[in-house]
Amino acid sequence: MARRLFPASVVGSMPRPAFVQDLINEKPPLSSERYETEMDAAIRYIVAMQEHAGLDVVTDGEWRRKSYIGVIAELAHGFALSHNPADNRPWTIVVDKLAPKNPGFIAREIAYLKTITSRAIKATVPAPALLGERMWHPEQSAKAYPKRDDFVRDCVPILQREVELIRQAGADIIQIDDPHLCLFVDPDVRRQYPNPDAAADFAVDMVNAVLAGNQTARLAVHLCRRAGARVRGEAQFQGSYEPIIAQLNRLKAHHLTMEFTTPGAGDAATFKKLREDFEIGLGCVSVEPGRIDTAETIADRVRQAMKFLAPERIVLNPDCGFAPGSGAVVSIDEAYHKLCNEVAAAKVLRDEIS
Repeated sequence: MARRLFPASVVGSMPRPAFVQDLINEKPPLSSERYETEMDAAIRYIVAMQEHAGLDVVTDGEWRRKSYIGVIAELAHGFALSHNPADNRPWTIVVDKLAPKNPGFIAREIAYLKTITSRAIKATVPAPALLGERMWHPEQSAKAYPKRDDFVRDCVPILQREVELIRQAGADIIQIDDPHLCLFVDPDVRRQYPNPDAAADFAVDMVNAVLAGNQTARLAVHLCRRAGARVRGEAQFQGSYEPIIAQLNRLKAHHLTMEFTTPGAGDAATFKKLREDFEIGLGCVSVEPGRIDTAETIADRVRQAMKFLAPERIVLNPDCGFAPGSGAVVSIDEAYHKLCNEVAAAKVLRDEIS
């Protein structure tokens, strides 16, 4: 990552225009040659958009993936496509023992980015416990995995191999997305577990196992409190980070990406309780559709964090990815304006510090 103060980043996903959604879901599928040509062109566009906004760290918007957690089905056999009975959205469920399928799927995203940008590149990988939460079903998965945790453990070597391939492809930052761990900030969720601390410890152990042995790329963990729930119509989880501070401090990562624009996120004094070697990706830009924070609003959130964090430890980013859920409709132009304001806020802060 660029070492100037207040580098500007994204969390991962970017809004998918109708063209990109059609490209991903085309039936019958396009020839592989035509698909790759058109998708490469789309990704050149979204990277150019991030560069023009002024970001220091870019992604490919996760546009090659049908879903950001469903990417595990590209990496491993053992999954079947079903539909969520609640809203009929596509739902990938584990139904058989996992076996390697297409290692390097995410790494190839990074290899292509290396050919089109000189900015720092972030790769995103779903956390094992998150996959367990979203992709294990007590009936449909029971034959292969009677216990959810056994499925989660079997995800680890698949993801660990992919992280190594991502490192070899040249990613500057490898980010594990773990909104599951942040469930344990919510008192109502904690009451659903006989031992919520043990469950949170297990989630951390699985992330650490995925990251084990990586020596060169910067390692990050994204702690999403479901900021995108406003887009998906799902529940928001309330509560400060306080209940999981001990677990956060055990993560074998260099960087924590944390949501802080919503009132339920708690006080910035939380940062005092985190390990001092953590770099903090400060969620200082709302991803709520229709809400565009000004540069001054964003800068003021960072100033509040600086009461507890040295400027050198802060990276600016939105609360969450801009395109949560396969059915989310988010304006790409609105996201662009938010990123421009994020970059403008970073410049204001650098000018103040200097």
